[in-house]
Amino acid sequence: MSEKRRPTLEDVAEAAGVSRATVSRVINGVRNVDPKLHEIVWQAVDATGYVPNRAARSLVTRRSGTVALVVSDAVSHDDDPFMRRFFADPFFGRIVGGVMSELRPKGIQLALQIVGTQEARTRLVGDLGQGQADGAVVLSLHPDDTLPQQLCDAGIAAALVGRPAQPVPISYVDLANDAGGALAAERLLERGCARLGMITGPAHVPASQDRLTGFRQALARHGHAWFPTVEGGFTYESGETAMLELMTRHPDLDGVFVANDLMALGALMTLRTRDLRVPEDVAVIGFDDSSAALDARPQLTTVRHPLEDMAAEATRLVLARIDDPALRVESVIFDPKLVIRQSA
Repeated sequence: MSEKRRPTLEDVAEAAGVSRATVSRVINGVRNVDPKLHEIVWQAVDATGYVPNRAARSLVTRRSGTVALVVSDAVSHDDDPFMRRFFADPFFGRIVGGVMSELRPKGIQLALQIVGTQEARTRLVGDLGQGQADGAVVLSLHPDDTLPQQLCDAGIAAALVGRPAQPVPISYVDLANDAGGALAAERLLERGCARLGMITGPAHVPASQDRLTGFRQALARHGHAWFPTVEGGFTYESGETAMLELMTRHPDLDGVFVANDLMALGALMTLRTRDLRVPEDVAVIGFDDSSAALDARPQLTTVRHPLEDMAAEATRLVLARIDDPALRVESVIFDPKLVIRQSA
């Protein structure tokens, strides 16, 4: 039996009903191709099983056809080859989904990079400068991170998901986190909660600061001059511990805002062990509207954090800068939404 013939550009052109030249322009990422034709050609690529020659494509476009998703952490992950935290936290999975929603239709590959040391960040910037990827979507997870500035200095097309902790001339997308904190406060007050508390995220994270600020300001407008807080680490375990501390110090609390859903899951477990009913005894509101909110019992009322949309927008900013490096840096701010379920 003869080996099955590999699909060619001509096969794709025939399936799409366009010229070979049009197929070549779409696959090689040439700008100014009609979006409808672009979609038709990539559908034909999928239908025929054609595999673009990436080496030849790079010679034509001088691009790698790859965008990096970079997680810049404060801790080295060399001892954790399976990156358990990355794959276990729904936050990161939603980011990957959003990035891929933009890259996949364009035939662009995703390269995941997790860097936890200054040496790794410097090496990454060098690799990007050498063309191993055409740009980068970046999650910067600690306030003293030098990577955003390094990317700017090297002229790498990049955008952050989340506001940079330090002022850096780099594009970013973010959520109006303060507005989200205010939504949580208003909901707890509407329920009649009068003794409120909050489990915050890490103090050095801008989003944590904004969520606390929004919650505090909304309560102040309703006459609540003070409320207790305990800092958590955005993990299930830290939510358990923080809620235990909060309820030990203030056992009469009847409403708690938790700065993310994973911590809220842990908080619910602590309340359960203390035989406190949610929401009858203590109302709880989370933040993110992640899968953790649906897994909770009762299901979490939470502030929606549209991570997939934000990651997709950050990817669009990167692709636009790849096409035109002279574009000004840009910020895109998304609005939160309260999702009401059983916990508050």
